[in-house]
Parts: sequence; C-alpha cells; structure tokens
Amino acid sequence: MSGAVYRFGQYALDEERRRLSRDGQPVDVDSRALELLCHLVGCRDRVVPEAELLDRMGHGSEAGREVFADWLRTARLAIGDDDRRQRLIRAVPPDGYRFVARATAVPGTPPTAPADGPATEADHEVIRFCRSADGTRIAYALTGEGPSLVKTANWLTHLDLDRTTPMWAHWFDGLTRGRQLIRYDERGCGLSERTLRSFTLDDLVADLDSVADATGLARFPLLGVSQGAAVAVAYAARHPERVSRLVLTSAYARGQLVWAAGDAERDAAQVDLNIARAGWRSQDSSFLRYFASQFLADAMPADWDAFAAYQRQTTSPANGLRFLEEFSRIDVSGIAHRVTCPTLIVHARDDARVPVAQALELATRIPDSRLILLESRNHLFTADDPAWPTFLNHLDAFLAEG
Repeated sequence: MSGAVYRFGQYALDEERRRLSRDGQPVDVDSRALELLCHLVGCRDRVVPEAELLDRMGHGSEAGREVFADWLRTARLAIGDDDRRQRLIRAVPPDGYRFVARATAVPGTPPTAPADGPATEADHEVIRFCRSADGTRIAYALTGEGPSLVKTANWLTHLDLDRTTPMWAHWFDGLTRGRQLIRYDERGCGLSERTLRSFTLDDLVADLDSVADATGLARFPLLGVSQGAAVAVAYAARHPERVSRLVLTSAYARGQLVWAAGDAERDAAQVDLNIARAGWRSQDSSFLRYFASQFLADAMPADWDAFAAYQRQTTSPANGLRFLEEFSRIDVSGIAHRVTCPTLIVHARDDARVPVAQALELATRIPDSRLILLESRNHLFTADDPAWPTFLNHLDAFLAEG
C-alpha cells in the first residue's frame, strides 16, 4: 500500500514521510535503519533476503554488508526489539529477515497518542468480556473487518500479547485479511478468569457458546487449532445449526493418553506427560524447552526459550498442570460423526506433537470432510514455515466456497 501508515503495537510507521512515532510522539532513528524498517514492514508477508535489503538501500557492496548489522540493530531498538528476543524482526536462516509482528496498513497521517482505556472500534480490535454458563469470565476480541471467522480457544493464548508475539502474530495477520476474526482466551488463561471453577469439555463448549451469543452470531465458520480442535468438533456436533463450516488444523479427536495403543505407546505417552508436568512444576527451562520443541519442531533453540517464556505469561503453573491432565484425556471420537457441516482438516505430515493418524481418524469419522497433509514437522505453523502460506490458501479457498 503506497503511502500507507503501518500501525503495530504502540508504533506508527509513515511510509511516505519516512517517520516513526510511538504513542503519537516522533522517534528519532537513522534514515538508513528507517529505510530498512519500511521495506521489512511493507514486505511482512514474506522473508526478505539480506541482499534485497542492501540493494534497496543502495549498499550492495561488501562494505555495505559490514554495516548492515548496525542498521538492523538500530531499527530493532527503535521499535523496542533487539537481536536476542527478535519479537518483531526475526532472522530467518540462511540469509533473510521478516517482520513478524501484526501490522495494520491504513491511509492518511499517523495516529495521535491513544487515550487510556480499552481498544476502540477505530483501532480495528475490541476486547470485551462475557460470562459462561457457570459464571466464569471469558475475554474475547474482534479483530479486522469483513465476514466473521470464529477461532476456538486453545492453550497458550493471551489476547493482549498475541498480536505481537512471534508465535501467533502471523496467524492473526493472515486470519484477519478480508475478514473479522473472533477469538477468546480459554478459562484459566490469558485475560479470561484465572480461577478454575471447573475444566471439562462441557465447560469449554459452553465458553465458546457464550462468546458466540455475546457477538450476536447466528451461524458462522469455526476454526479449531491444536487442543481447540476437539472443542470445535464437540461444538459443531452439538450445535449443527450454528456452524456453517469447520476448519481443523493440528487436530486430534483423542488426547495422548487415550490414543496410545499398547504398552509401549502408553509408556511413551506417560513419560511425555511426566516431562511436561516436571517443567510446569519446576519452571525448569530444560523441561519447558523440550515441551516447546514438540510444538515448534523446526524452530531454533531461541524460539523454544521464547515459547517457554510465553507460557509463563499466559497462565499459572497450577493451571498449566490442569490443562495437561485434562487435554491428555479428552475424547470427541464418539461424537465426531454428528458433525454435519463441510469440514477441512489440515495437518503437518510429520507433526512432532500430534501424529498424522489423529487427522486421519477425524477425516474418517466426520462425514463431509476433506484432508490435506502439508510437508512440515511443526505442530503450530511458524511464519517462515513453507506450509504456512499453503495453509492460508486452503483456508481462504474453503471458506470462499460457503
């Protein structure tokens, strides 16, 4: 978008005037670092090779490469990022970089400093609260404009952080293009009530129902990711009149302790659960890194550490242990056949967390379903995973059919 103002977090980047502001106040930054930042934000839908950035700034020589690291560091510092955390600008080996924070492009002049308080409709995101059937407070958010897509809650979300954390930022950038995304934090997690009165499948289905009612949606497409997929299946089976289309990715019908067959698989499942328990109880980074590596198999150790740190922000260790126990025993295999809407199931062929057999089972049990396997080992598709844009293309095409 030529001449656009890109807004991300507290920052606004005016592409035409080459100006960066934070909370409406100008940020002084070197012009070359600013040029680099503009190009990365403008090309945020892809990995930008270092050579392209150097050519863009007219410094393609070896001398230019020597100072590139300084420009990159300056650009990161200007927007509150750094070389270690890489929350907004991420290095993508071997020679590329990508802006991974969610940015909204709007025409006109940069916004003035926002008033204190919750987001407004003008910010294109509204965070609200509703009550589930048992009175538990559930936080939900509406982001973007266009036809609605509801995403079920899954473990490890935080409405106030997800738009800028590398693990989720590209999801919301992709899912909100041309549509309104409705998402919510699971009970015990994020901005929803942290005190767990009860945590059963019925509770989780009721939470989703309360959000759908609060937003006034009579019928809508539903997206379930990872643990949220089982909740999506249960909701679609129990409320066929409300779900128009169902998309499941990294999904399973039965939790790890349920799908394990034979002594060897049951022993392996128990060991895996014990390692995760130890990590949550002790908050030991080595245990949490192992847990993270199952979700982001092709990521770097720094990404696993960031994942572990994000876990600590989303919920308490006590709740984390409760989630582990409940999701390892969840089972919607007996009601999946009651899903009547068209269903798209997308799964990484070598998912390190949930075996592809779980996707095959869902495709077998849900009558009007189609299965797409993508070449990836990641349980959660990362921004630089080749499977990520492929998943989005399949999602967009499937929803357009309805």
